Amino acid sequence: MSNKIVSSVDYSDYDAYFNGAWIRYDEIKIAPDDRGFELADGVFDIARTFNGIPFVLERHIDRLYRSLKFLRMDSGLTPEEMAVICNEGILRNEHRKSEAGDFTIHPFVTRGKYLDGPPTVCVSIKPIDFSSFAKFYVEGAHGVIARTRSYTSDTVEPKVKHHSRLNMVLATLEAHDIDPEALPILLDQDGNITEGTGNNIFLVKNGVLKTPDDRHILQGVSREVVMDVAQQLGIPVSVENLQPYDLYTADEVFFTRTSPRIVPVSRVDGRHIGDQIPGPITQQLIAGHSEVVGVDLVGQALHHAGLTN
Repeated sequence: MSNKIVSSVDYSDYDAYFNGAWIRYDEIKIAPDDRGFELADGVFDIARTFNGIPFVLERHIDRLYRSLKFLRMDSGLTPEEMAVICNEGILRNEHRKSEAGDFTIHPFVTRGKYLDGPPTVCVSIKPIDFSSFAKFYVEGAHGVIARTRSYTSDTVEPKVKHHSRLNMVLATLEAHDIDPEALPILLDQDGNITEGTGNNIFLVKNGVLKTPDDRHILQGVSREVVMDVAQQLGIPVSVENLQPYDLYTADEVFFTRTSPRIVPVSRVDGRHIGDQIPGPITQQLIAGHSEVVGVDLVGQALHHAGLTN
C-alpha cells in the first residue's frame, strides 16, 4: 500500500474501456484541455476482484454515482451499464489472472472539455500490486500524522471520491520527510483523526473497534465491509471522534483500503502500537474477511509479492 500512483506491475497492454471503445490501456489519451486534467473536475472509484470475481461492485458503482450526482455530472451511462462495462473489462483480461492474481477495477468520469460535457469515461482493469502492501501484514505499516489537513464539507466535500487531492499529495510528502515508507494520517480542522490518502483508519481499545465518523472522510466501502465482518464476529464497533492520543494509546491500529482490505499498523509517529502484528482482533477481522471473500488475504498477497512460495 505504497503512496506511488504508478504500479510496479505492467498493465500497458490490458484492455480498457475509453469513451465507448475497447482499446489498450497505453492507447488512452486524455486531452490536455479536459477539465479533469486542468481542474481535477472528475470522479472515480476503485473496486477489486477475488478469484477473478468483482467484490461488492454494486457498492462502488453506487458511490461513484453519488459522487457524480453531487457534482452535477452526467456520465451518459446508467449505473447498470457502468457495471456491465466493469464486468466486461474483467472478462476481456481474464486470461491474465494466473499471472496477476487478481484485478482492480478503476472507473473514472471527467466533465470533458466543457462545463456541459460531453464527459470523458474510462474503465481500466489493472493487476493488483501486491508488492506495495504485502510486507505490512508481517511487519506493519508506519502511520505519520501530517500537518496538512483534510478538506471540510464547506470547501471540497470529502464524501465525493474526486480528483482534487493536492492536500493528500502534500500530506504524503510530509509523511515521507519522516519516513520514506510512511503512510500519512490526516486530521480535520479541530484536530480529530479523519483518514489516510486512500484508506480509512481503525483502532482497537479494550476490545472495542473504533473509527472516525464520516463528516470529513470518504465513506469507504472497505470500511463498511470491515464493520460488517466485525458485527458478524460479535466485535463491538464505535463510530466517534478520535484524536492522535487515541492512536498513540491504542491496543491495535489498522487501515482499510480496496486492494489489501486490512493493513496492520505497527507504529504511529514512531510510537509502537500493541505487542504483536497483526493484533488479535485485527487477526480475527483478517480471517473473517478472508472467509467472506473466499481468499486468504495474507497468503495471496505474500505469494504474489514473492515473499512466500
